[in-house]
Amino acid sequence: MANTSHCSCSFLLCLLCITIFTRSSAASTEADILLSFKASIDDYRNYLSSWSNTSTAHYCNWTGVTCTTAPSSPSVTSLNLQSLNLSGDISSSICELSGLTDLNLADNAFNQSIPLHLSQCSSLETLNLSNNLIWGPIPNQVSQFGSLKVLDLSRNRVEGKIPESIGSLVNLQVLNLGSNLLSGSVPSVFGNFSELVILDLSQNPYLVNEIPSDIGKLEKLEQLLLQSSGFHGEIPASFVGLQSLIILDLSQNNLSGEVPQTLGSSLKNLVSFDVSQNRLLGSFPDGICNAKGLINLSPHKNFFTGSIPNSIHVCLNLERFQVQNNDFSDDFPEKLWSLPRIKLIRAENNRFSGQLPDSISMAAQLEQVQIDNNSFTSKIPHGLGLVKSLYRFSASLNGFYGELPPNFCDSPVMSIMNFSQNSISGHIPELKKCRKLVSLSLADNSFTGEIPPSLAELQVLTYLDLSHNNLTGPIPPGLQNLKLALFNVSFNQLSGKVPYSLISGLPASFLQGNPGLCGPGLPNSCSEDQPKHHTSGLTTLTSAMISVAFVLGTVMIAVGYFMFHRYSKRKSQAGGWRSVFFYPLRVTEHDLVIGMNEKGAVGSGGPFGRVYVLSLPSGELVAIKKLVNFGCNSSKTLKTEVKTLAKIRHKNITKVLGFFHSDESIFLIYEFLQNGSVGDLICRQDFQLQWTIRLRIAIGVAQGLAYLHKDYVPHLLHRNVKSKNILLDADFEPKLTDFALDRIVGEAAFESTMASESVLSCYNAPEYGYCKKATEQMDVYSFGVVLLELITGRQAEQAEPEGSLDIVKWVRRKINITNGALLVLDPKISNSAQQEMVGALDIALRCTSVMPEKRPSMFEVVRALQSLTPKTSLLNSGLSPLEEHSIPV
Repeated sequence: MANTSHCSCSFLLCLLCITIFTRSSAASTEADILLSFKASIDDYRNYLSSWSNTSTAHYCNWTGVTCTTAPSSPSVTSLNLQSLNLSGDISSSICELSGLTDLNLADNAFNQSIPLHLSQCSSLETLNLSNNLIWGPIPNQVSQFGSLKVLDLSRNRVEGKIPESIGSLVNLQVLNLGSNLLSGSVPSVFGNFSELVILDLSQNPYLVNEIPSDIGKLEKLEQLLLQSSGFHGEIPASFVGLQSLIILDLSQNNLSGEVPQTLGSSLKNLVSFDVSQNRLLGSFPDGICNAKGLINLSPHKNFFTGSIPNSIHVCLNLERFQVQNNDFSDDFPEKLWSLPRIKLIRAENNRFSGQLPDSISMAAQLEQVQIDNNSFTSKIPHGLGLVKSLYRFSASLNGFYGELPPNFCDSPVMSIMNFSQNSISGHIPELKKCRKLVSLSLADNSFTGEIPPSLAELQVLTYLDLSHNNLTGPIPPGLQNLKLALFNVSFNQLSGKVPYSLISGLPASFLQGNPGLCGPGLPNSCSEDQPKHHTSGLTTLTSAMISVAFVLGTVMIAVGYFMFHRYSKRKSQAGGWRSVFFYPLRVTEHDLVIGMNEKGAVGSGGPFGRVYVLSLPSGELVAIKKLVNFGCNSSKTLKTEVKTLAKIRHKNITKVLGFFHSDESIFLIYEFLQNGSVGDLICRQDFQLQWTIRLRIAIGVAQGLAYLHKDYVPHLLHRNVKSKNILLDADFEPKLTDFALDRIVGEAAFESTMASESVLSCYNAPEYGYCKKATEQMDVYSFGVVLLELITGRQAEQAEPEGSLDIVKWVRRKINITNGALLVLDPKISNSAQQEMVGALDIALRCTSVMPEKRPSMFEVVRALQSLTPKTSLLNSGLSPLEEHSIPV
């Protein structure tokens, strides 16, 4: 009996050991497979560092690895290595993972032909190799991927014909071959893909084919993307079978003929419809929001019962309607204007007629309308001003008439409005609610009356064209305070003096045709020959009063200066100074205070106080910035905030070495940089820094700002980016200084000080005056101004030698008026650098966009600037290697 019990125990123990060994062996095998796959990959950024036998993490927790949830025997089911900048070879060893269903290697730099050996992955259902450097034709053996449901080879260099054998992949739900170099005719095999949900053949300009009619058999298809692929002929009538279609994009092809009349009534789930930039003609199908079949379903009048007509169903979900640049004619589908979800209507450059109905007010989500160059004839309805989501309305070259309704620009997000070349009359209404208006064109109409003074209150207004009307009266002087890159009031009946800043940089033709206007450079010079003897006594009295005030002011300043230094010395001797050093400076507060004198002062130090250069006992130089202590922060809070800045470690940000303070003042101690600031360099008459160094400076500054915005915790804003706050070390490596001072002096004091410094206005984003909260986009704008300084070699506030035109105005006027980007480049730079400089100019213009949402992030700016520089230059300069694909800005 005892022996039987002993044998049973031994058997169970052996069974347990075998089970444990088997599980351990399986785990070891899957980990080894992953390591074998990694061995063929180049991972220079070490994103796969967790993939290691020495790693404490289980292989199911390695980067990109997903396993089954079964704790007893986990196995790898998914491998997602997207956007890790990997290169090398895609090894078939990964197919030894028997449970692998999803493999995503998108957005990397794999450079090879289509890896057919991955067909050995018997369970593979998803293969995503998009946005790599995959090249060569699609082989006939693609049919070996029999289990695939998703095949994405988009954004590569795949070329040649699409093989008929691809029709064997009958389980496909997603087939994406977009943005490649495919050519020739397209096989009629798409009818085989009964489960297909997404078909993308877009951006293949060398395809030469009519659209395969068998696509119309795909009843489950939701997205059909065929744009920019050389398709010709008519839109197949079979498309009426695409009952599930949500997105249809046939734009930028050579399609001709009429749109099938039954198409609109068939596509009941359509959200986006785009047939723009083809050669389509005729009237638009009645089924697309048929005016006769639609009824009013507004919420406050909805007593409707029974079934809803098909034409209603068609339009309920429609958000984007794009038919521009064709030859459509007859009436525009009127009910499109009142759809509940419509956001975009583009129909410019056709021959549409019809009216703009007042029911447009029902389109509560409408954002953008472009119907230029058609034959619309109606008044501008009051309902237009009730659409609060509308940010662009462009209707030039039509037959609109009558007066503009007073609320025509009431949308709070309106940015672009163009009614030029119509027959609109009456006064221009006051514009007060569209505070984000960037561009207003009312040219070539019949407007009368004066230019509304309220235009001067639109702080981001940049383009204003009121030419060829019958406007009278003076030009509102407040317009000179705007950053107007274009200002055209030619051929009106205006009179009076033109502010100089509205003339500077603009051609005289923008003011011509107004004989009553006068000013510098105009036929009438605004002679000031008026008798002066009547005011001579008053002038003398005023001068005397100014002199007395000046003397009294000087005396008061001198007394205050003496008292301050006396009090400061007493406080120092009484131990009133408190200090925190983050580096061993071996100096006392008393030494620092005594050492700061006028001989050591460097410039004005900006709005917050002077900067002093001090030599420590060790011989090391430091820079000390004096700030007024506004009393908003306690000693403990102050220490915490400065410590936050002192922890920053980045090669493009100046080190905070420490600080000391009293109740009256705060002194920040920074590292000293030998070459001064970028602003000091640009101010010099002999400024001739070569482009490679300027670009290196721009990249460094961008990297520093990107670090503050996203990498450093807590995220910080600089809030005072300008060329004077970019210092250069001995190797011209840039370092940001004066960053995040709002955290030290307090928000209220920071805002008050910045507002008092009009000299900084050029660096401030247009929304600075009305935006309640500082944003990253404001820093981006300021950086764009600095980049313009580096590109043009001009100071930001003195871009026009004889005037005060700031650099943003100057550059935009030059480009908009003369269409010559080369005219703004610094002529001292060699012509060999022009291409890179024009690329940098494009980035700078995007950074200084008047619309914050159009500006790139600083990370996007870094990558875009790096893309302008050859890899060898980047490596020599110590910058990070160039990405294979830069992010467009």
